[in-house]
Amino acid sequence: MTKAFISFHHSNDQEYKDHLSWLADEFDCFENTSVGVGDIEDDGRSSEKIRQLIRDYYLRDTEVVILLCGKETRDRKYVDWELKSAMINTQLNRKSGILVINLPGVAASTTWTAALPDEKKMIYPDYTVGYVNYDKKSQYEQQYPLMPPRIVDNLLNPKVQMSVVPWERIEKEPHKLKWLVDKTSSVAKTNEYDLRRPMRRRNHSRYSSFDLTA
Repeated sequence: MTKAFISFHHSNDQEYKDHLSWLADEFDCFENTSVGVGDIEDDGRSSEKIRQLIRDYYLRDTEVVILLCGKETRDRKYVDWELKSAMINTQLNRKSGILVINLPGVAASTTWTAALPDEKKMIYPDYTVGYVNYDKKSQYEQQYPLMPPRIVDNLLNPKVQMSVVPWERIEKEPHKLKWLVDKTSSVAKTNEYDLRRPMRRRNHSRYSSFDLTA
């Protein structure tokens, strides 16, 4: 069974994390490896030390990181730490695949990115309108105005297969969740993530020069 870590905004979106965990346990969608990262103190550690700690301890053996994207998720430093750590190989652990689930109210339920092989047929069999391919950052930002910038960077990256699925597509269909998690794991090895964005060091609504360190 694929091992997956759930990344989310603890104060806002706990109910969705709990439901996802229930689906995982009840229907064997994935092995839930989630533990709290929020107890890491941002006490002067370098970004490299934080990444290594998260990758080799909190995300250890994790094959997929599932991002629950809510209305304030993009501004949370712990979420950004988890995402960047998941994208990096270390001596102990390989990088993970990343699956984004947009929560209600974040984007239209008819808005998604189907990046995995056969995903359109498996997850959206009812959708018959033509798909649109985006190649500009502004297009993704308009489609996903609340998406973490690190995710937008990699949606633009042709060397990364990363899907964005609406909550409504998986909340009552565990077989679809399991399929998405397993397929996301299968492409992790070949993903060449864009790692250029520095890690967020504060919870702010937008980046500025004093918020970030390399």
